Amino acid sequence: MLLSKPESHAYLPDEGDDHQLLRHALEGYVRAVAAAVGVPREGTSFEATDTVTAYLGLSRRAPQYPGRDLMLVWSARQGWAVSVETHPAEVPLVLSRLGGDVVPAPEAVGRFVTEVVSRTGGVPLGVPPARVAVDDEDLVARMLLRTGPT
Repeated sequence: MLLSKPESHAYLPDEGDDHQLLRHALEGYVRAVAAAVGVPREGTSFEATDTVTAYLGLSRRAPQYPGRDLMLVWSARQGWAVSVETHPAEVPLVLSRLGGDVVPAPEAVGRFVTEVVSRTGGVPLGVPPARVAVDDEDLVARMLLRTGPT
């Protein structure tokens, strides 16, 4: 049977719904964090699909991994983490997580990154955020609180 429109899955949002608001809020939040961390726009990516995530490629390196690039990654469930860039076959190497709110102020993320990359000894892993979002609407409200409407 030929369908005029692809079948939609329950976990994929339809265009034009509240999911577009989430994508817009995430874009503004990632842009604000990138500015606080010193990452150009082309060094960022994000997605708001069945998961809500962001990636920022860091130009700084950790003293304990001088030959490896670092990344700052975010998810709606785990918050921000500084990790070593790995190859697909490698086990992810998380240096530290930023606890507290899953949507912290961009300036707090900037301080966190500076602290992690300036350590010369062991780096504590940290814990996932204590305050996570209840749902997408809560996530949008908290991102807009941190960045203002864009």
